Parts: sequence; structure tokens; C-alpha cells
Amino acid sequence: MAKNTVDFVVRPLEGIPAEADLVAMREVVPAATVTAKTTEEYGSREFVFTTFLPDSWPALHREDGTVLLALQTLAGSGDLSRDLAANLLDAFDLEPGSPLVRSTLPGPGPRLQDIVDLTGNWTVEMHNNVDYWVDPAKEITPEIRKSLDEAAESMIDTVRLPSVNSAYWSRMGSKEFLRWSMPYSEDQVINAIARLHARRESAIGDARFLGAFRTCGIVIPVWELARGSEADDIDKDVAAYWPTLKAEIENNEPLDAAQRRAKAGIVSRQVTLR
Repeated sequence: MAKNTVDFVVRPLEGIPAEADLVAMREVVPAATVTAKTTEEYGSREFVFTTFLPDSWPALHREDGTVLLALQTLAGSGDLSRDLAANLLDAFDLEPGSPLVRSTLPGPGPRLQDIVDLTGNWTVEMHNNVDYWVDPAKEITPEIRKSLDEAAESMIDTVRLPSVNSAYWSRMGSKEFLRWSMPYSEDQVINAIARLHARRESAIGDARFLGAFRTCGIVIPVWELARGSEADDIDKDVAAYWPTLKAEIENNEPLDAAQRRAKAGIVSRQVTLR
């Protein structure tokens, strides 16, 4: 009998050039887009990854023909890459102006890595609103304007740091944070920070290491910044810190006793998202 279920994949976006940014867009970034295209086999069609869409739509075929593929979707089959690929292919078949509404989970089939052209820039574009949901040529009525503004008001202030990859400054209430999505295995990153923590070197300037999120098979370490810090204030410190962190990520030596204790403390505070 043919298999009709999808195998669980711990790190579903591995191998995609913007893996760390796409994971961050799924979990901690309020509004951003990345433009990509499918392979020749799948028509070389351009589409746009986005963080979220109205009413948790998995995708939207905009009136001008642009297809938006949402990363912040409900739990799916166990393989996010398969779910996203199914949503994208189904969205291409929709009439322009139609959202994708899915009531069942996709069965086995191609994954993003099978259908998406992995070359190109994969540039992350940050947004402070969600006006890109709408065809630019379409008149925005007062009702649409209200809906867009309400969605924008719920977003936290977030800036992608320019000096390193996939690191995001954010302000939540009266506090500021650095959340840095890492395209490495969980153990590599946690071991690296444990080594630094044991040497009392896990801080970035005045930013204190808090812990990490575990999601999509990678981790997003979090630092709490000095009150009132802006993204520009920490960008140089983060850039200066990166070579030290990278060296420890690439360090395959076993942890010593102090480092194992530091790791245990980090893991005990770790939060798994979805």
C-alpha cells in the first residue's frame, strides 16, 4: 500500500541559502520578504516568501500575479519544507486575487529544496507595514487601509543588523533584544556559547546572554541589550563578536567540566518553538 504520510524532519530548511533568515521570519520577525524563484522544471516562476498573511493564509496569489508564500503558518505535516512546497505549487494554480485556504495536510511530494532555485541573492527586505499584501496598482479603500494599519500596529519594532547574517534587533515594551538565528546544528551553537559562557565571555558589549529558542532544527540565541539601545548602537559590537563566536562554533573539542555545567544551564532555559 502506498505511503500517504510525510516523515518528520527536524531541520526542514537545511540546504536553503537563507535558512537562518527564513527560520527567523517564521518565528521572531514581524514583517519581511525574500524573493526567490522555482527551478526550470517548475517553470522558473518568481514568488515571495513573507512572514505572515491575513487570517493565517498559507499563501496568496495577489491580483497582479505575485505569489506570496507565508512562513508563519499553522502546524503541518511534520516537514515544513514539504508543507511550504505544497502551498506554493497550489498557490500558483489559484486565480489572481485568491488566497490559499487549506483544510487537509499535504501528503508526500516535492520539498522546497526540490522545486526552488537555490542560486541568487536571497536578500531579506524588512518592512514596517504589510502594505505589500496588496497589488501596488490596486486602490486601497478605507476598509483595506484600516485592516493593513491594524496588522502593522501589532508588530514589534525589528531591524536586521547589516554587519552580520540573520541577526535581528527588536524592541518589546521597554526592553531591547538581539535575536541571532544561526544556520548550524543546535549542538554546535550551544557548545560554542557554553565555552564562552564558562569564560565569562558570552556577553556582547553590554548585552547579556539570556538563552535560546530551539526551532526548525537550529537555535536562535537571545541577548538582552542595555535599555534604550538602538540597532546602530550594537551593530559594531556584534560584528566584532562574530569571529570569536564563529571560532567556537567550528571548535569540535569536547567540553570540559565547567563548559558542560554552562551548557546544562543554557539547555535548561532553552525554549522549543513549535
